[in-house]
Amino acid sequence: MKLYTYFRSSAAYRVRIALALKRVPWTPEFVHMLRGGGEQHSARYRTVNPQGFVPALEDDAHILTQSLAICEYLEERYPDPPLLPTDPLARAYARSVANAVACDIHPLNNLRVLKYITGPLHHSDDEKLVWIRHWIDQGFTGIEAEVSRAGRAGDFLCGDEPGLADAFLVPQIYNARRFDCDLKKFPTLLRIDANCAALPAFQSAHPDKQGDAA
Repeated sequence: MKLYTYFRSSAAYRVRIALALKRVPWTPEFVHMLRGGGEQHSARYRTVNPQGFVPALEDDAHILTQSLAICEYLEERYPDPPLLPTDPLARAYARSVANAVACDIHPLNNLRVLKYITGPLHHSDDEKLVWIRHWIDQGFTGIEAEVSRAGRAGDFLCGDEPGLADAFLVPQIYNARRFDCDLKKFPTLLRIDANCAALPAFQSAHPDKQGDAA
């Protein structure tokens, strides 16, 4: 199994966590998202993922794209240990948290959006940071409230075992810290992030531990 990855890609980070939680062996194929204008845009990589996004997972000559779809595939192919609980309502809750990150927060702050803001739209780096912090703050405010309302969190977002929702939350908190976001308003999310950080699966997936970290 081969994962096309970039150490700082939060989408690839999610999949690395899922692979580690599943204890599935994999080999990295590094795709540098800044070098030479971004290797994800190269003709070579476009044959892997025509969308030009990272990650992509190659398994038995099949290539899968989109981090949530890849994690769901891993869950179905390697059901033990599970990333999702068995109860349908709890599964929906875990997916809703993962989607809040993947669909509502991350797309507004990913590399291509930020480059467009400071490129064609001619905004400054300071204005870019205002944009990033606004959308992360708004997104985490909603997730913090939803997690508290649902009452399903234990040591992790869905009980006392790490799973899909945690694999999506942790990379987004990493990004928030990169951009010096104020996270004091999110005590539940910070507590769960700290619990995840103590686990080998999350430690091994961390950007600083990757072979292409710079």
